[in-house]
Amino acid sequence: MRADRWRQLAGALLALWLVLPLVPLAIWSFAHGWRFPDLLPQAWSLKAWAQALSPASGVLHSLALTTLIALATTALALVVALPAGRALGLHAFRGKRLVLALILAPAILPGIATALGLHGVFLHLGLTGGPTGVILAHLIPTLPYAVLILTAVFAGFDPEIAAQARSLGARPWQVLRHVTLPAIWPGVLTAALFVFLVSWSQYLLTLAIGGGRVQTLPLTLFSYASAGRNDMTGAIALIYILPGIVVLALTARRVTGGPAAPGLSP
Repeated sequence: MRADRWRQLAGALLALWLVLPLVPLAIWSFAHGWRFPDLLPQAWSLKAWAQALSPASGVLHSLALTTLIALATTALALVVALPAGRALGLHAFRGKRLVLALILAPAILPGIATALGLHGVFLHLGLTGGPTGVILAHLIPTLPYAVLILTAVFAGFDPEIAAQARSLGARPWQVLRHVTLPAIWPGVLTAALFVFLVSWSQYLLTLAIGGGRVQTLPLTLFSYASAGRNDMTGAIALIYILPGIVVLALTARRVTGGPAAPGLSP
């Protein structure tokens, strides 16, 4: 019992530690002037939220654009990472360690070096200044997470189960639907979650490749923070973290509660 209480206390302290930095942002978003040494604002207002949610501010447009870019990046990353993870997880071949090192390289290199290098390449290819270039640029920091997660997933997958299903007369699409996908689905969701959140939070790459024309939510947030609009910064910051919390809440149960072993559906 004491061990359970300590675990509950540790979980509560961790949750408090994670939520605590959001408290000043929430207060700022409803504050109408908040000056030192006042512990709380002297006046409260919904003006920041009204402005943030109005079409004129551009926040909703940035939110939609950021969501579309993150979703497109997630889809493309999974298309590339699924076959790559399967090959790396199920097969041993010469140069495998080198391939893994090359995949990890974007996660190891400094972000500013990656952004400047990509900007030079994309500039020659005519991919700067638009969402397409930004999506392709977001693949660079997100693919290492997706490939490594799916490599680990396929390393724990027994291909003999799929072979047995084929020997019993199952067609390839039936094997994929009833055997392979149930086994790897929690890993696919985990990889998609990482890719979505990493793409969602990209600032430097979006600024370098988008050239300021692709106004995602991180860029909008930084512009208001630089202008000293603390009330708008608080409101936009809360909007900015909301999709990540929603995605995490929707996927956490499936990621942690999936079946331990696959089986054929009747």
